[in-house]
Amino acid sequence: MLKSLKFAASGVLALGLMTGVSGIANAETTTLKLHHLLPPVAHAHKNMLVPWAEKVGKESGGRLKIDIYPAMQLGGKPPQLAGQAADGVVDIVWTVLGYTPGRFTKTEVFELPFMHTNTTATNKAITEYVKKHGDEFEKDYKLISVFVHAGQVFHSHKPIRTVADIKGMKIRTPTRTGGWMIEAMGATPIGAPVPKIPEMLSKKIVDAVLIPYEVTMPLKTAEMVDYHTSLGDPKVSRPNTTVFMIAMNKAKYESLAPDLQKVIDNNSGEHLSEWLGEIWDAAEVPGINKAKASGELIVMSAAETAKLRAMTEKPVTDRWIAAMKEKGVDGQALVDEARALIAKYSK
Repeated sequence: MLKSLKFAASGVLALGLMTGVSGIANAETTTLKLHHLLPPVAHAHKNMLVPWAEKVGKESGGRLKIDIYPAMQLGGKPPQLAGQAADGVVDIVWTVLGYTPGRFTKTEVFELPFMHTNTTATNKAITEYVKKHGDEFEKDYKLISVFVHAGQVFHSHKPIRTVADIKGMKIRTPTRTGGWMIEAMGATPIGAPVPKIPEMLSKKIVDAVLIPYEVTMPLKTAEMVDYHTSLGDPKVSRPNTTVFMIAMNKAKYESLAPDLQKVIDNNSGEHLSEWLGEIWDAAEVPGINKAKASGELIVMSAAETAKLRAMTEKPVTDRWIAAMKEKGVDGQALVDEARALIAKYSK
């Protein structure tokens, strides 16, 4: 098993800025700009991107230096991040694939209701999956990783104990498949990136949001809602998850010397999947504790969870399969493959 210590950041890091380790004297340094949407206090910044960037810098002997720009400091909106990397406006991004609907449709299979069960297993599954079905990335990107978080939880102004409680609610979601799931529940989906959540909750634009506990901390979600609902299924405690990517502009990657490309390769794909699962699961704990201290943690009963599953899993999956058929893709085969891969890595 990978140890988080391998990716531990060392030294004093400037807030919001990551510089590489000093390299060989007189060696040319290539500086890469990494752009993302969350503030520097967020788990993704301080526990994932900073340690990863430092490790790359160290293993390159200081010849790669990664400057991290959080909170959209280089401009644009979160849905533009994928395009910024593809166009070479920045060198590397971390973003949610669903922020650009229709661009990365094949990976949406892992966001379907009741598909995701275990973070590490799903990360390993999706890493293997994109090796075969990564054509949506090949033209523009060198993929560092495609991965998921621990799964969505309902964070709401009013308690959600039954499926009837969800009906008529306005619920924030990051992805189109999440929107389909909310519609199947009898609620209204409101699509928005994570930074919009505090405003949406404080102004009661939405009744609830679907996010993991991890991101509730920087967003101060527990200070705005009193109820947090997960599912009463021993195998599936979250209704769905969200797929992310860390991706590098392909031309920039190909411009690197072969030994520097190898450093990137050694810190990509299967080399990261287990570590990412570990750190994203661990990041749930502070958020759970904060929510428990200030509100109520609800576990929907097994019977109500079964009702929710019946309402969402097949209808949303069938809708996605039909949408993929319009693109000339066998969606059922992808669903079957994704389930088999998750089962494979859950053993």
